[in-house]
Amino acid sequence: MHMPISDTVNLLAANDRQARHNCQHFDNWGLFCINVMSSPGAGKTVLLEKALHALHGKQAMAVLEGDMTTQLDAQRLAGLGVPVVPITMGRACYLDAAMVSTGLQLLREQCDLASLDLLWVENVGNLVCPAEFAIGEHCKLALLSVTEGDDKPLKYPVMLREADCVLVTKVDLLPHVPADPERMGHHIRQINSHCGLFPVSALTGAGLGDWLVWLGQQLRAKGRHHRNPQRPASDQKPSALTTT
Repeated sequence: MHMPISDTVNLLAANDRQARHNCQHFDNWGLFCINVMSSPGAGKTVLLEKALHALHGKQAMAVLEGDMTTQLDAQRLAGLGVPVVPITMGRACYLDAAMVSTGLQLLREQCDLASLDLLWVENVGNLVCPAEFAIGEHCKLALLSVTEGDDKPLKYPVMLREADCVLVTKVDLLPHVPADPERMGHHIRQINSHCGLFPVSALTGAGLGDWLVWLGQQLRAKGRHHRNPQRPASDQKPSALTTT
């Protein structure tokens, strides 16, 4: 049974209100939030492992890790020494703004959110639903693996249309899959001509440097800078989290 249109509109409107609250908190804390989205198996978690390692000592980071039934990915990332909060949503196929707000309250038990520079939110693997629900992020990062085929941008355009940056992942497998990266890039540009677009391989490291340069530019554009290890903790208590 389909949800009535009016109920869907109300759900999205309520989510948008909570997303705005989340974003206000992020801005008050000076915290840059990235919503990492893709289909299952495109490489979100291994990409985060590489990014957390590359930015260690340069950015103070934390992770909200969305998963439907397990905490396996959260356990992997927690092993890298960053604060991680798992969000297990059961049958839901996306993280919404209220779930992220709850995750922030739990994250607050581990660290001072105002002392962080960068928050990664790994969304559940799904090429459609996560793009429909804002969480208050500053950047939507979409991953699309070459193993999914070069026609996927045209078949699932919503997430790519919303993305600020698209990573074409697993390019080390191109000799073994019938995908044309140029065609895939052309299709992505047809849908979104303004996003950052980078072919990468988390396995070999190809392209990750260029993407991290792009990310650094976004952080600086938002007034965020590399963390100063001597920076004192904020004397001000962070504003209370609110859920609408």
